[in-house]
Amino acid sequence: MSTKLKIFISAFVFVSITLACILGAQQVDAAAGLVWYSVIPPLLAVTLAILTARFFLSLSVAVGASIVLSWIKHYLTAGEPASSLIPNFFGETIWFVGKVALDLENIWMALFVFLILSMIAVVVSSGGMGGIVAWLSRFAKGPRSTQVVTALIGVFVFIGDYTSAMLTGPSMRPMTDRFRVCREKLAYIVDSTSAPITGLAFVSTWIGVEVGLFSDVSGSLQLGRDGYSMFFDALGFRFYCILTIIFVIINAISGRDYGAMRKAATRARETGAVSEPNAKMLGDPASFTSTPNVVTQPLSAILPLVTLFALLLGGLWLTAVWVRGEGTELILSPAAWQAVLAKLKAEGKELGFILSLSAWRNVLTTLKTVQILRMLACAACGSLVVAIICARGLSKLQFPDIRTAVLAGLKGSLVPLGILVLVWGLKTGCKRLETGQFLALILEGKVPVLVFPMLVFATGAACSFATGSSWSTMAILIPTAVPVAYAMDGDTYGLTTLICLGATLDGAIFGDHCSPISDTTVFSAIASSCDALHHVRTQLPYALTVAFIALGCGYFLAALGLFAPLCILVGTGVIALLFFGICRRSDV
Repeated sequence: MSTKLKIFISAFVFVSITLACILGAQQVDAAAGLVWYSVIPPLLAVTLAILTARFFLSLSVAVGASIVLSWIKHYLTAGEPASSLIPNFFGETIWFVGKVALDLENIWMALFVFLILSMIAVVVSSGGMGGIVAWLSRFAKGPRSTQVVTALIGVFVFIGDYTSAMLTGPSMRPMTDRFRVCREKLAYIVDSTSAPITGLAFVSTWIGVEVGLFSDVSGSLQLGRDGYSMFFDALGFRFYCILTIIFVIINAISGRDYGAMRKAATRARETGAVSEPNAKMLGDPASFTSTPNVVTQPLSAILPLVTLFALLLGGLWLTAVWVRGEGTELILSPAAWQAVLAKLKAEGKELGFILSLSAWRNVLTTLKTVQILRMLACAACGSLVVAIICARGLSKLQFPDIRTAVLAGLKGSLVPLGILVLVWGLKTGCKRLETGQFLALILEGKVPVLVFPMLVFATGAACSFATGSSWSTMAILIPTAVPVAYAMDGDTYGLTTLICLGATLDGAIFGDHCSPISDTTVFSAIASSCDALHHVRTQLPYALTVAFIALGCGYFLAALGLFAPLCILVGTGVIALLFFGICRRSDV
């Protein structure tokens, strides 16, 4: 595409969306404090990223715009004198910097990135990952089977989207490179089996947020159901997430691609170039190469990974016990356990056996996001220590080489962290300007019952795409959309309400999946050593395809009364027809 055409399309999209928001703002109550220019920062970020292919520049401009517009909004609504303009601007800037830099969630996430990349670098340098790849190579005999194995690993690592991406991408990258699978395809598989499977899993780092939001809306509507029950009620209507995973597996089995992904796959297959020549990698490729003359020992990778999961799950469990016991006793003392069990029994719940579903339901609904992120960082720290011990003891890697690997991992995390800081700044600006609330309000309207779940999905996608955050979109849309659906069902917990529970979660994940300013998009690109914009460009046609199939075969047919599993079966048939019927030419 020529530069002039890019500029024209970007300007057209920017102006069109801006005008639509200006017109839509007329239906927004001025007392709500929502303004049309709240969409400008994320819109700038997306259009500039596509136009310039420079993430730092695009995000920096968007963050700067959000600070300025937030300052303008504050000045206009507060009615302060003109003499306070400059002091207020500096105050707003300091507030933004402090909010991003001192936010505990951001701090723990940054530590997790530092530690997990260092751990992965040590595991790879010690030859441990090479041992796992050698074992997996027995099942991966070519490009198709390699993609299937990659997808299955992503599905099985369901505990968290960040964890899934950071483990699946680096572990499978040597094998996908060997069989000339393009980095864009690897990033797509990693991205499409991280958030979707984590959002579906009933034991994950997401479940607390999802269940908590459902519990709140249940209480406000007096539904008489707990959040976990509502999560399971909605599980059959999670059409986008379920069909995304099915799409990935059928796509891998078929060996066929289309659109931008087909071009990337053809390039890798015919030239051996797994990335485009102008690709700007996120992370340090040197941190993902084995040190010569090490002992190839799979245990050097398996033990740190087992440690990561054991510490994460155990830490989440013990943290929940601490919270339930309100930290008044030693966490491992019998008195602490007795206090927790008595408290749960008084609430009508039982902690149960440590592996039971009911036990983990109570654990994960107890914890807050910052506590989950803290345990991620602590688990990554413990796994790094074990990786260093295994590298020295099992793989006979010398301490200077271990130090080099750790430093390479730290170095590889600097650019991704820089981008994440800007993404966090933009999210802070969107929250300050109430971008999500504005979009949800102007898109909300009186529509037929059959169309409403589809509108909820589209609204969630728009909010999530603009803000780059699925969780914040869920937090905005669930209290907004579910009461409307409940009213459409005649103030009963009926079919429309159930479908909308799934549509809100899936719409948020779909928009986040497509957004170039999403942290999960950036994480998937980092884990796959892929150019982030190339990842977005090749993934977008596939994500849109699944979204349209989910809308037509899922939400619409379900609203007509078709049994949800049959809707999924119809969607699966359409996907199979796409790859085995329409895309007839085998690419690999």
